[in-house]
Amino acid sequence: MTELVSEVTRKVKEEMAKAVVGQGEVIDQILIGLLAKGHVLLEGVPGTAKTLIAKALAFVLGARYRRIQFTPDLMPSDILGTNVFDLSTSTFSFKPGPVFTDILLADEINRTPPKTQAALLEAMEERQVTIDGTTHPLPPLFIVLATQNPVEYEGTYPLPEAQLDRFLLKVLIAYPDPEEERQVVSRHHQGFDPHDLGRLGLRRLADPGPILQCRQEVQKVVVEEGVTRYIVEVIRRTRSVPSLVLGGSPRASVALLHASKALAAIRGKRYVTPDEVKEMAKPVLRHRVILRPEAEIEGVTADQVIEGLLSQVPVPR
Repeated sequence: MTELVSEVTRKVKEEMAKAVVGQGEVIDQILIGLLAKGHVLLEGVPGTAKTLIAKALAFVLGARYRRIQFTPDLMPSDILGTNVFDLSTSTFSFKPGPVFTDILLADEINRTPPKTQAALLEAMEERQVTIDGTTHPLPPLFIVLATQNPVEYEGTYPLPEAQLDRFLLKVLIAYPDPEEERQVVSRHHQGFDPHDLGRLGLRRLADPGPILQCRQEVQKVVVEEGVTRYIVEVIRRTRSVPSLVLGGSPRASVALLHASKALAAIRGKRYVTPDEVKEMAKPVLRHRVILRPEAEIEGVTADQVIEGLLSQVPVPR
């Protein structure tokens, strides 16, 4: 029942609000990624609560949480793990890396070379890791929350299209409004410690079980044929927009479908309407389309192109 999804996500957001001021839309979209079994790329300047959101979410869900600081010298084995030789038994045993967790925060993912970035590809797509020919499954809840700074490009390795396409959503994190920023400062003045969430009175779910159950309920959300055609038409039109070099692939169509179903379930609806599709189009597509250089020079953004495209596609009734 979608009532379960809306109730569980409402409780999660209420608890997270004890630690995170504002950022309601960001938290909603991360929950959509979690329910749709997708990964989320968070883009925002330092100090906008990206790490705090990830930690608070894991705390409230009762989920395992690991953070990896991506640096130029990070190796794939530092993420995935490696086989270690045991002298006492003269055998190799697998030592899991930090990827074996429920919620993985890949901090500043664009600061590590492509070889290490690619180490996450199998984990994100197949939800498993293969070391020396042996496959190790990842936990059922597994989700990657990756962050990157939109301003500082020196010493970075932009994510290739293949890796970007593995993220269900790209979420833009803006500065808080003046009242929210005042609340942040006030909380810190009163002794708020983002490293000790237990003191804030956050209540945990007993275990991640309810979220796994919610994922099953999301799959039951109804999508009428007209809405399916609408989703496909939105994606297909990105391939013929003059200001774009690259449009969305069929994977983008599937991503838009799953994200729309998750949003509908969070709202307590049993079916998807074009409203959910429109709302999820930007976070699903903004990292999957590539602007032509001349469009970028003119200051055109991916979001503006997507918005213009949505205004042209006939909405099913």
